[in-house]
Amino acid sequence: MPEDNLLNPASDNGRSINLSGECNKREDTVSRPERKDDQTWLIISNSFNMDGRAASQTITDKIPHLIKLGVKPIVVSTLTGEKDRDIEHYQIPPLTPVGLRFDLRHFMRQRIRNKFLRRLLLGSLSLLILPFYVLEKAFIRQESQWSWFISAYLAGVSIIKKKQPVLIYSTGGPNSAHFAAYLLTRRYRIPWLAEIHDPMVAYNRLPATQRERFAFWLEGKICRHADVVWWFTEEALSRAKSRHPELGSRGHSLIPGAEPPPQSSVPYARGKELIISHFGSLSKTRNLKIFLEALQKVIDRDPARREVLRLHIYGGKLDAVSAESIKEFPYKEAVIAHGRIEYNPETGESGREQVLRLMHLSDCLLLLHGSDHYCEEYIPSKLYEYFFVGRPIFALVWHNNEIERMLREMGHRVVQSDDVGAIAETLDDLYSHWAHNDLPPPEKPSPYTAEAAVKTLYGWACQAISRRGVKDM
Repeated sequence: MPEDNLLNPASDNGRSINLSGECNKREDTVSRPERKDDQTWLIISNSFNMDGRAASQTITDKIPHLIKLGVKPIVVSTLTGEKDRDIEHYQIPPLTPVGLRFDLRHFMRQRIRNKFLRRLLLGSLSLLILPFYVLEKAFIRQESQWSWFISAYLAGVSIIKKKQPVLIYSTGGPNSAHFAAYLLTRRYRIPWLAEIHDPMVAYNRLPATQRERFAFWLEGKICRHADVVWWFTEEALSRAKSRHPELGSRGHSLIPGAEPPPQSSVPYARGKELIISHFGSLSKTRNLKIFLEALQKVIDRDPARREVLRLHIYGGKLDAVSAESIKEFPYKEAVIAHGRIEYNPETGESGREQVLRLMHLSDCLLLLHGSDHYCEEYIPSKLYEYFFVGRPIFALVWHNNEIERMLREMGHRVVQSDDVGAIAETLDDLYSHWAHNDLPPPEKPSPYTAEAAVKTLYGWACQAISRRGVKDM
């Protein structure tokens, strides 16, 4: 990508940082002018600064702490998030119709408040690209953002030539970020840190689809060529090592944590209803069916509870299983679906700010882990925000000792996600404590902060740069 296409590059200023030795400049195939900054990192994150998205929060929460350590981040993302005005941030669209339509839908939702105009523009665009959209869907069965790797790679080439970053840091969700980083590090021999959010590959199953085969191939390239790779659970790391033994000591497990939110201006107070709130996405394997079965049992035992037990659902569109379960649920007034909470132009609150306020006001926070093999190596990122809010958590967990340990250590309630009886008993216990105005806060403050994670990954980064033979200019 020509450098003229990069938007508003900031001036170069920075400082060296020592962490048991200096992270210094390095020599590679790129011509390097004299400069002071030796801590520039190129961060490739498709979903950066995308309000309410887990893949965004995991990286955006780290940025202030990286800057405190002397890192100058240069971020390449797609169009779906807000432009970050405090750092160098380049928003580059994907190049094919499926990804472009996906991005523009989110882009227009943020910037065009008139629904009719937004639908008209998106509909017109969809008609223009329809033949190419259909062809792509028919022959390329990958993530919608698969083609973004081309845009990210070209932007990365331009940034590397101009800014000479000492490190490439790729972070999920979409695998296109890691593919772009792989191509860049192979070309320029720059140290590469890869942060894997969700499991890329199904455990103990051969990849069957085009998308799965590409993910397996890319996971192999990451494990072979990245200087540091980390997953969010020990189980995910263990399974990746079993697939790719060559990973060796370059693989790590690190809980990403989150940024502690500001104290809510509206403190929690017990109301006339017991409010259980669920935040986050739902799917056919992470749905409300079992929980609603248990909730019905609890209300059936004492019909008076239908006047006070309330389940509030915040997030995207209901999955088909949850929608059908709510439709069949006999106590309609007990379940309220709010949909996705997004930026409020009247108050100026972002979706995340609104969600955190609603969390503070809830009597109990419901965490649905899911019910498939991925859950054994996956922790919902929403959990870290839950920990900071200071309200009791009721977690339905699927065969994951790590998440169970974290919850129990902090005094929260955990049951297996398929155990209707245990879920109903826990709901009975919650109701009893609430009725006596005795819902205790967590026993311990959360240690799972973005700052703690950044200190660890910064140490890994310095070691990776040293291993690559970084030298002062």
